[in-house]
Amino acid sequence: MSLSIRLARGGARKKPFYRVVVADKRMPRDGRFIEKIGYYNPLLAEKDKRVTLDGERAQHWLARGAQPSRRVALFLHKIGIGEKPEIPKQTKKALPRKKELERREAALKTKEEKTEEKTEGKTEEKAEGKQSDAEKPAADE
Repeated sequence: MSLSIRLARGGARKKPFYRVVVADKRMPRDGRFIEKIGYYNPLLAEKDKRVTLDGERAQHWLARGAQPSRRVALFLHKIGIGEKPEIPKQTKKALPRKKELERREAALKTKEEKTEEKTEGKTEEKAEGKQSDAEKPAADE
């Protein structure tokens, strides 16, 4: 049996409350669990009181092969059990889709082409202006 230490959601709509439970990985999130080892209330103002965990029971289940979820692993790290998990800073949902990347790339190319045309035109005007300036004193003589 593969065990996990994870959060089970409770509470009303828009008022979440979580239990930290040890459960079989095949069970649903809020389904049957083996043991309740703590609580997590994200709505509390005081950060120190948001999480309460029984560290001894957590160590017991970790020794038996239970795998903590990322969030629970973070809670365990804060009380001194286990290593800090790597939590990605940006999800794929926040990244632009393939078509949007293509549009941005095309827009960048057209913008670069326009700036190149402008700089080429300015350099040509400067070159012509310098030649005409050089011709003017010769014509006065």
